[in-house]
Amino acid sequence: MERHFEKDLTDLSEKLEQMVSLCEEGLQSTTRAFLDSDATLAEPAFQNERRVNQLEIEIDHAVADCFALFQPVAVDLRFLLAILKINNDLERIGDHVVNIAQSAVTCASRNVPTRLELPRMLDLAATMFSDACRSFFAKDLETARAVLEADDMVDGLNRSNTREAIQLVKTGTLELELALELLRISRNLERIADLSTNIAEEVIFHVQAKVIKHHIEE
Repeated sequence: MERHFEKDLTDLSEKLEQMVSLCEEGLQSTTRAFLDSDATLAEPAFQNERRVNQLEIEIDHAVADCFALFQPVAVDLRFLLAILKINNDLERIGDHVVNIAQSAVTCASRNVPTRLELPRMLDLAATMFSDACRSFFAKDLETARAVLEADDMVDGLNRSNTREAIQLVKTGTLELELALELLRISRNLERIADLSTNIAEEVIFHVQAKVIKHHIEE
């Protein structure tokens, strides 16, 4: 029985890693599409969404089966609870990547006079996401806490983008339609950063049995 349980946990980890890879690939391709003004580069983001959604369902069912069959406790219980939450976070990140890809496609066909602070946000959000997931699989608390600390920087860039876009629209430098697309990218990147912090919080919950919310450890 114990050997079956260990195999099920390994299978769950592998499925979660697949979701991570699909989301990372989508975000990387979308970033290139936006920065290079090439709509065709965003295609992996759209292609991967269906598989991400399918994996979310498979993982949900597998976790439910583990609860029913093995009644896990202690660290195994925390691991399964963490996977449930991260699974949901990854599905939502996949949705945000698609939203960004849609805006990148729109911007690729237009003359965009400014990209605000979006290149920096794209880099930060991708790093936070990658680090958060890597810290979970490696049980790396130091990297998880670094992700939590980076979230404020992304929030600040999002606010800065909003202020700058409003000013550029007022002065006639930036069309309103393009401003809305750029701000849509900014808001979705901010959400990816938030969801990455959620994943980092689950690392601390899994390893130390501490519930971390709003970056406060109690």
